[in-house]
Amino acid sequence: MRTFSRLIFIFVAFSCCFCLTDGLQAQTKKQLEQEKQQIEQQIKKLNAELAATQKNKKNSAAQINTLNKKIKERTRLINNINSQMQLLDNQIVHTQDSIARLQTRIDTLKREYGNIIRVLYAERQSLTGEVFFLDADSYNKAFLRRKYFQEYSRYRKMQAAAIREREAELVSINRNLQRQKDEKTSLLSQEKKQKEELAREQSQHQRQLQQTQKREKDLKVQLSKKEQEKRKLQQQIQKIINEEIAKARKAAEAERKARAEAEKKAKSSGKTNTPAKPAAKPTENEALSSNFASNKGKLSWPVYYKKVAREYGRYTHESGGENMNNGIDLITANGAEVFAIFNGKVTRVFTCPNGTKGIIIRHGEYMSVYANMGSVSVSEGKQVSTKQKLGTVSTAADGTSEFSFQLWKGTQSQNPRNWLR
Repeated sequence: MRTFSRLIFIFVAFSCCFCLTDGLQAQTKKQLEQEKQQIEQQIKKLNAELAATQKNKKNSAAQINTLNKKIKERTRLINNINSQMQLLDNQIVHTQDSIARLQTRIDTLKREYGNIIRVLYAERQSLTGEVFFLDADSYNKAFLRRKYFQEYSRYRKMQAAAIREREAELVSINRNLQRQKDEKTSLLSQEKKQKEELAREQSQHQRQLQQTQKREKDLKVQLSKKEQEKRKLQQQIQKIINEEIAKARKAAEAERKARAEAEKKAKSSGKTNTPAKPAAKPTENEALSSNFASNKGKLSWPVYYKKVAREYGRYTHESGGENMNNGIDLITANGAEVFAIFNGKVTRVFTCPNGTKGIIIRHGEYMSVYANMGSVSVSEGKQVSTKQKLGTVSTAADGTSEFSFQLWKGTQSQNPRNWLR
């Protein structure tokens, strides 16, 4: 009885320890599974962000940033899976130890039970109930013997039941071991898949970096080319302005000489006592200049624009170095219409260095310049009125439209913002 009671005590204590350890492991496993789900949700979110940024091929920085985050989360996921596998390895070792201990206990119980059966079988004649009781020399002894016999029989049944319970538990633990092994196999498969995904994403990240570096290099070349074209345009406009001023001066000098010649002829014909003439009226150019200057700050913008690409003045450009912008550059809608800011005469229609068109309109001593136009609807020598359509803005190969406007007084460029309302 003591042996059996001690056996039951050991088994109960062992079972409690096993359940407690298993509970602690289950709690850790649950935390890892929750973390795994969170990481998978984050990766799913990053996949959506990456798909959105990939639609915009120019947004390389955002794509690289998203890929970096995705690689980081993928690495966390692999580490999480490895932690789960390590936990499973510990559980498998623990389960295998439990199986070994339980198998040893079952073997011991069976051996003890076998010994009892063999003893009972050998003494089956002398240990029958009738002989056992009748052999007692008193009633009390007979009663005690009967009681002992009943307890011994109950103990034997309990021991047999204990063996069956331990065997059933052994089957359950073996099933649990197989489930743990299957789960580990599944985690190994997941780890392999995630490592393949990680390798693919790292390769994609490397390609994206190379593409971005190539784009940056190409962009620098394009920016450098664009700035060269801007510089050439500034020089071209400056040259045209100088030519227009020289032409105007030549015309004014010819007019002065013609007047002097007329006065000389008048004197030689004897008309010297003619009364003095009233002061001459301002010429048409002088009147136009005065009218233009009086509208400073009231002139309409030559085009409807989305934003200002570059203001008037000296600036440092992205490809390196400095440049001077003699006007203002505006980003417009594709095919935006261009209008004259004031009455004047078209003195020049020219081709810009980038192949687009340009127009110069004279307003007395002032000149307005319209560049980067795709089409022109006026010609040289034509008079134009305020807000008359001059043409449309050109659209570049990248789908953008940038219009350049300048304003000059003689050889001095003006800040258009001081003149336009």
